Amino acid sequence: MPVSLQKGQKVSLTKGNPGLSKVVAGLGWDVNAFDTGGEFDLDAAAFMLTESGRVSNQSDFVFYGNLNHPSGAVKHLGDNRTGAGEGDDEQLEIDLTKVPANITKIVFTATIFEAEQRRQNFGQVNNAYMRIYNAATGEELLRYDLGEDFSIETAVVFGELYRNGAEWKFNAIGSGYQGGLAALCNSFGIEVE
Repeated sequence: MPVSLQKGQKVSLTKGNPGLSKVVAGLGWDVNAFDTGGEFDLDAAAFMLTESGRVSNQSDFVFYGNLNHPSGAVKHLGDNRTGAGEGDDEQLEIDLTKVPANITKIVFTATIFEAEQRRQNFGQVNNAYMRIYNAATGEELLRYDLGEDFSIETAVVFGELYRNGAEWKFNAIGSGYQGGLAALCNSFGIEVE
């Protein structure tokens, strides 16, 4: 039975699952029927952060333009450009055994591609969620439904996996940003063109 989280809630991922090494973070959403003059294209990403709260280099940002971290710890499983259909829209696979020692957090985000040009925001997105499941068994370990109305935000931090001693824990964050992907990148130390 997966743990259903509320904003701000933290839960241990590895304590109750000894030997857990590979997990998949699935993000999903539906879009409202409002016509904004363009399709919605939401993009999931992972920022691998050091103790400073920033990336150590550009490759610590895993997204549609950089599908694999050099360590093999995080893999983006592909860009879904429509969000159509049931289940996860985009997924990231995490091998906890391969996460470099200097990485203390993996932050999971979603942004709306070209949100400003298309006049789109997370207020037009419904049923956004993030879940983490065991890659070996398919068992869902936790789920976090965003549930809030982000009427002007174009980027959202869903949550983070973080080290706590020998354990990996998950923190449900649910915070929105204006300025889309560029705002997130700046906040986590990624150079934006």
